[in-house]
Amino acid sequence: MIEWRGVSFWYHGQPEPVLADIDLTVGEGELVLLAGRTGAGKSTLLGTVNGLVPHFTGGHLEGSVSVAGVSTRERPPREFAHLVGVVGQDPLAGFVTDTVEDEFAYGMEQLGLAPQVMRRRVEETLDLLGIAELRRRALRTLSGGQQQRVAIGSVLTTHPKVLVLDEPTSALDPTAAEDVLATLARLVQDLGTTVLMAEHRMERVIPFADRMLYAPGDGGVRDGVPAEVLEGTPIAPPIVRLGRFAGWRPLPLSVRDARRVAAGLRARLASRPRPERSAPVGEEKPLLTAEGVVVRYGPTVAVRGLDLELHGGKVVAMMGRNGSGKSSLLWALQGSGPRQGGSVRAGGVDPKELSSARARKVVGLVPQTASDLLYLETVAEECAAADAESDAEPGFCRGLLDRLAPGIEPAAHPRDLSEGQRLALVLAVQLSAVPRIMLLDEPTRGLDYEAKAALARMVTELAAEGRAVVVATHDVEFVATVADRVMVLAEGEIVSDGPTVEVLGGSPAFAPQVAKILGEEWLTVDEVAAALPGGAR
Repeated sequence: MIEWRGVSFWYHGQPEPVLADIDLTVGEGELVLLAGRTGAGKSTLLGTVNGLVPHFTGGHLEGSVSVAGVSTRERPPREFAHLVGVVGQDPLAGFVTDTVEDEFAYGMEQLGLAPQVMRRRVEETLDLLGIAELRRRALRTLSGGQQQRVAIGSVLTTHPKVLVLDEPTSALDPTAAEDVLATLARLVQDLGTTVLMAEHRMERVIPFADRMLYAPGDGGVRDGVPAEVLEGTPIAPPIVRLGRFAGWRPLPLSVRDARRVAAGLRARLASRPRPERSAPVGEEKPLLTAEGVVVRYGPTVAVRGLDLELHGGKVVAMMGRNGSGKSSLLWALQGSGPRQGGSVRAGGVDPKELSSARARKVVGLVPQTASDLLYLETVAEECAAADAESDAEPGFCRGLLDRLAPGIEPAAHPRDLSEGQRLALVLAVQLSAVPRIMLLDEPTRGLDYEAKAALARMVTELAAEGRAVVVATHDVEFVATVADRVMVLAEGEIVSDGPTVEVLGGSPAFAPQVAKILGEEWLTVDEVAAALPGGAR
């Protein structure tokens, strides 16, 4: 279905190719996972499938790419619309209409489908993705995860033979991600659709994947079944890391497979002391207090009279299904977003009453769409502006960026960076102001495992310095690593609030992979390794 023959690609002005001598074939009805470090060329490889690379991006392409026997060199991307459906990293950037229903119909209108066919497919896709209640909602009023499901649905309605998805589950809660992946697997099995998917949260996708492509960052691509490819990759999901530590062969790729071979490891851990988590919050004065916070968007109530205290030295994870009010609450706490009721006090002042420059030093926020905060021409200019605005030493912002995503060229345009690299840049810009309270909205979106580990170290360091950190995320593995406390929101209210091990460990939706395999007391591979310093055997 898809063939790359001798493909190499250079972006203009880059001495080294992003892709080098790629020879691959993807057959009909295969679900293929593409993994690799942030900036390793995954999005570029996906872009070659329908000709966006190089027809839209520019650059120099050698070799040939064909889909169903049609060469992308000979035809423009628009002539692949009936063959290839593409969902990019930023769903909002791909929308062309105003409402969910119109967006679902738009692609079919361009293909000239009959109205009765369009109507039927819209209904089928709304039900398939479980978003029928969003039918008439304006796209810009949706949460990031809802937008992501709509973007996937707008592509599914055209019934393409090939689906290309770039981070399709990055903004979805665990249950919604499983639903979407199960839908894609059903399309593969029942309709013979070919799915090529780049995803950093491999633990979600591997059980569904027929093959795995790994981009190490040197321009090449390794190809094989997931268990073989993951044997030697430096990035791996927790279940694979646990399998390596325990010496399980073959490596288990699903929780079910791992539980079948984990009896010995569970027995050894039973005699070991439970992992020590951070001490509970004492009587110290909170850095931020929110009382009765209410946020509305027209008739929709996003946050309902919510009370919250944030203490220094603690990392709080905010979780919940898409549309539960997490982002609305963060913006209300930061002061830039709407707040129709209640009060917020940080350092004795309401951030809403401060100038933007002063507010940044009190409460920093990294939004879901990180690129909204980037406005200059180069990475170097963004870092220099951050240093100047924050009264920091020259090079301070760049140093933070290199810890998160090393190797980004200073002369690169921020809009040319990968999603993960842009996120790292915005995080470095916001941290340059050294705020006492740091709010992060989906900070791991687009980050590979090594970048997430670097982010986790930085978050832990911020807390160790006495700051309060709030992370709104669907990434349960990241939460298990960094959070002292977890709050679960539903319909704008806190429905669960407690220590991480209590909230995550026994939850069927939010439990990390290690907890599902070894029991709710154990959340991460590092905890297991610390309990068994001599190894698992």
